[in-house]
Amino acid sequence: MNDTSINETVAIHIEGADPASDVSLKKRFSENGISVYDFELSNGGSKYPEPITLKWKIPGINVKGIWKPTTDFSKRIQADWELEHMESRISIDAPVISLFGNEDENIMTFSCSNPINTLCMNARLREEDNYFYCHMTFFSEQEQLIDRFKAELRIDFRTIHFSDCLRDVSKWWETFEELKPISAPAISKMPVYSTWYQFHQNLEEEALVAECELAKAIGYEVIIIDDGWQTNDSNRGYDFTGDWQPDRFPDMRGFIKGIQATGMKAAIWYSVPFCGKESKAYQHFKGKFLTEEHRWAPVFDPRYPEVRQHLVGLYTSALKDWNLDGFKLDFIDDFHLYQSTPLGKENGRDYASINEAVDRLLTDVITELRAIKPDVFIEFRQKYTGPAMRKYGTMFRAFDCPGDAVMNRIRIADIKMLCGDTAAHADMLTWHKDEKVEIAALQFINVLFGVPQVSVMLQDASAGHVEMLAFYTKYWNENADTLLNGYFVPSKPLANYPTQRVSKEGVTIIGLYEDLVTTLEKADDSIHIHNGQIADQIVIRNTNDFGMYRCHIYDCRGMIVFDSNLEFNKGLMEIAIPPCGILTAKKVSNEFL
Repeated sequence: MNDTSINETVAIHIEGADPASDVSLKKRFSENGISVYDFELSNGGSKYPEPITLKWKIPGINVKGIWKPTTDFSKRIQADWELEHMESRISIDAPVISLFGNEDENIMTFSCSNPINTLCMNARLREEDNYFYCHMTFFSEQEQLIDRFKAELRIDFRTIHFSDCLRDVSKWWETFEELKPISAPAISKMPVYSTWYQFHQNLEEEALVAECELAKAIGYEVIIIDDGWQTNDSNRGYDFTGDWQPDRFPDMRGFIKGIQATGMKAAIWYSVPFCGKESKAYQHFKGKFLTEEHRWAPVFDPRYPEVRQHLVGLYTSALKDWNLDGFKLDFIDDFHLYQSTPLGKENGRDYASINEAVDRLLTDVITELRAIKPDVFIEFRQKYTGPAMRKYGTMFRAFDCPGDAVMNRIRIADIKMLCGDTAAHADMLTWHKDEKVEIAALQFINVLFGVPQVSVMLQDASAGHVEMLAFYTKYWNENADTLLNGYFVPSKPLANYPTQRVSKEGVTIIGLYEDLVTTLEKADDSIHIHNGQIADQIVIRNTNDFGMYRCHIYDCRGMIVFDSNLEFNKGLMEIAIPPCGILTAKKVSNEFL
């Protein structure tokens, strides 16, 4: 793989446009393998547009797989007779697809400048001619009348690592005024204790404060109090959402103060769209729902200004009255068009577009909250981790995958390549209380390239589990700047990123999760290798003689099992590292040899 750029041209066809409308696609920029096109529609008056599709094809040469933002294990090539397409909108995914080759090089990455409105897109192989047929469809949801519409299509053919192309797409999105990300306060990038997997809705004040004391002692800075604080009902449902009164904690301000006295910051969870039928809000907002047929609860319609005002008021009041530090705003992806949703900007709705109303809602939320507390933090989780969500969220968390270390690793990497300076968080780590320490450690070592979140009952945890948690958390805190802000390269997406590495200012950290040989190509001052497997050795291929390093090897509980110099000579080098252990190697200056 090399860095040479190739100028590729594709013939892009427009299909589905109304002959009475003026539709155009013009190439505005083409340089070093990147082309940008302006897509414009003028209807000559407001009307519901028919779907309009941009189509092109490229030869299926050296394409190994297809990267999409939330396909998890399924980054395989899709045939053109498979009918499901990727859908992107403000609260689902991001409008970008990358075709990658056999050396992880970019074959083609294409993206759209509009992540707010609904967009369908795909790249699928046609077996008759072995071409990839690509498309991007606008107006697949006819949710509003449109007079004029503009968007940009960006196609990248550079032969560089696919992750570099994705990072550049993220930077491109940042150049649009309507997509400027907010800055993430420092607390967004610190380890989190979550109540969800251990407590679920059965929250208890004394136990939570005790957990905070234990978590703080081993390096955690934030607690997210999840579902259950707002109700005494423990049926894991959403019938009592909408009012958001602290039924379980009548003295919520005192409860939060007790948590903060331990040194921890405190955030609470809200399921933003849901308005349960047992709430007072349900009766008050009757007729102002996107649907009442949702399997969990009626869904607020954010196109009504009074609905947005209600939701913003809930969060601003909570921030002021209870002195919170942050929020976990959940289920944003349930704001969308349902079969029973009424259309149009009428009957009191000041927006016709649900997606644009969600943008307004969340803009108002972050503006009002930051006016009260500038360093307030907000967590969103996949799939609502696209570029528009960076305008309001300070931390993006991997979608729920309890006990699944590999999935957590994949989801962190997929978020991280697109989220820029927004903090990428792991889903909460959890395991059976009797799990072997080395196996439980797999959960943690797989997520070290994101911000760790844990949901483990520390009061009941074994000494071994606590030692392991304390070791990894301390290691993460000491190396957070490199892990979060360094140049990140995940390898082999079809193999679930079996190696990942990050480099910054002379430090390289490598995560190795399968029995593979990993290559060192330069003599950094400091090299860390995570043995994220149960094997008790790793193999390195040094491309040159890199000299002497002072090496420390730790087991998963933090015990030093090796402390000596090692010569990093050209060729293969086998190093014994305990399961889920970590090697740290510091280059020895010649004057000390």
